[in-house]
Amino acid sequence: MEKPNVVVIGKLPELVLARLEQKAKLKVWDRPERIPQDMLTQWLKDVEGFISRGDIQVNDQLLLQAPHLRVIAQSSVGYDNVDMEACTKRSIPFGNTPEVLNNATADLTFGLLLSAARRIPEGSQFVKSGKWKSPFDVPMGVDLFEKTLGIVGMGNIGRGVAKRAQASGMNVIYHNRRENNENDKLNATYVSFEQLLEKSDFIVVLVPLTSHTRGLFGKEEFTKMKSSAYFINASRGPVVNTNALYEALKEEQIAYASLDVTDPEPINMDHPIMSLDNVLITPHIGSATIETRTKMANLTVDNILAGLENKPLPTCVNEKELNGLQTQTRRI
Repeated sequence: MEKPNVVVIGKLPELVLARLEQKAKLKVWDRPERIPQDMLTQWLKDVEGFISRGDIQVNDQLLLQAPHLRVIAQSSVGYDNVDMEACTKRSIPFGNTPEVLNNATADLTFGLLLSAARRIPEGSQFVKSGKWKSPFDVPMGVDLFEKTLGIVGMGNIGRGVAKRAQASGMNVIYHNRRENNENDKLNATYVSFEQLLEKSDFIVVLVPLTSHTRGLFGKEEFTKMKSSAYFINASRGPVVNTNALYEALKEEQIAYASLDVTDPEPINMDHPIMSLDNVLITPHIGSATIETRTKMANLTVDNILAGLENKPLPTCVNEKELNGLQTQTRRI
């Protein structure tokens, strides 16, 4: 039996790629830059399985170019680049990689908070630049103990951050669209969005990017924060208005920002936020550990192989919608 055709956008670990190659014929684009559109169009003509990446817009236009496509997977939790309705109406399951990156992302998020509070990057640069002349003249940070951490988007990753924060003696409040009993078990207190902005010494953002969260943090929200507040975004760049954040930092409406995500990505080097001393930016490395990225890659391949075998995907985003569509078809 002939192997199905699979297109892979992105770099997978060699052993994971080899596992997929045993079951499929592969065309792989593993460079960091975006694949040329004419090449992608050509590859999609006979593809049955597609491993996408965040810089690929999976929409009606792309799916029309792939008439034989049966399954799509992506090595990420977020899928704001994917038109799920377009996939579902073509009965194409889409798999992502939730859960396996929770601890790595929680580590990085709390690391951003701690690095900002204790001025760790500034301290390192202080030494490397030859400014460390005396133990009595060093960059000064702030304590975490007894400070209030506000988490916006308190899911599994948020709960991981909360546990790490509580180990440092912080008080945790959170805001979701609704209160969650799992969070109450952590002694995390549910508050309104406005209360969180006003009460928090540190604000961590972990919401998915949706039409409701795009631009969630702008001029008005930064104005409501304490002037001593630290703002940490480890969710998606467009959740924050970058220009408004720049103004808030420049005018000292808030004290500091730590960002693992920006808008756009990569951030433009000529953006004025790059000139500020009170901002720390990392290149979207929330899940960037060898162990976690390997787990994500394996789960992505598991999703693709399951779809090619007409089996349920281990982690299918649109499973409920597909089941509903099948039920409607049977009734007809």
